[in-house]
Amino acid sequence: MVAFGGGHGLYASLSALRRVVGKVTAVVTVADDGGSSGRLRRELGVLPPGDLRMALAALCGDDEWGRTWSEVVQHRFRSEGELHGHAVGNLLIVALWELLDDPVAGLDWVGRLLGAHGRVLPMASVPIDIEAEVELDGVLSVVRGQVACAGTPGNVRSISLVPADPPACPEAVAAVRDADWVVLGPGSWFTSVLPHLMVPELAEALHRTAARRLVALNLAPQPGETDGFSAEKHLQVLHEHAPGLTVDVVLADPGVVGERGELEKAVESLGGRLVLAEVAASDGSPRHDARRLASVLDEIFREKR
Repeated sequence: MVAFGGGHGLYASLSALRRVVGKVTAVVTVADDGGSSGRLRRELGVLPPGDLRMALAALCGDDEWGRTWSEVVQHRFRSEGELHGHAVGNLLIVALWELLDDPVAGLDWVGRLLGAHGRVLPMASVPIDIEAEVELDGVLSVVRGQVACAGTPGNVRSISLVPADPPACPEAVAAVRDADWVVLGPGSWFTSVLPHLMVPELAEALHRTAARRLVALNLAPQPGETDGFSAEKHLQVLHEHAPGLTVDVVLADPGVVGERGELEKAVESLGGRLVLAEVAASDGSPRHDARRLASVLDEIFREKR
């Protein structure tokens, strides 16, 4: 099982996946340029560790060890000094990178410490920047940087990466090739999900793998990125960024579906079938409930090809 994404969306899918499959590999975007991750990236020239940290925390178990270490690595310092805003896990990850001079080995060591139910890998071996073509009041412009793209007041039309052909993490490529299932989403569509399709070696592996592909749609539009997007619009944008990619299943909560017929047509155009299931948290917030999502994914994965 390989799950792609970053941030809170990937955290949700990993929290569910670790409950239903024996081996999970998270392939995580490395474009963050804000907050603690951005500061460490600029100061030390490392991959931004924040999304990688969140993925590791999501893979922690529900026992006392897992809950404690998940809270520790997610803890942020509050002070008037230089440590303000830094997450403990970010510092731990970067320390291991400096000691081992190997990003993958460093993440594996943190995973062992946390007792993570799976492995976390960066999608690329170097930090990347996202460039978005944005339309505002009929004028097109280019916005650079994940934070700027996510917060743009305009409508994002498309994205590209800088560098345009970053080297993929070899272990991530191997994991995709060997997978039974690949999961894309949920997550910020333009800044967490689609960037994986822009890394040439990773994109090739996604197209060639014998794994079945599942796309999990978001529960609400992402402010500044997908305002006004219908569920089918997300799939249209996915197709535009990866024209040859087919999917087997698209999972959506009924609450996000406007015109079911239009969504079914969009899913069928990608070669897949639509699964509608209540996976949202019961409190009404736009977040996935890990146990509900796990139950639905378990049913899907058990179905015969």
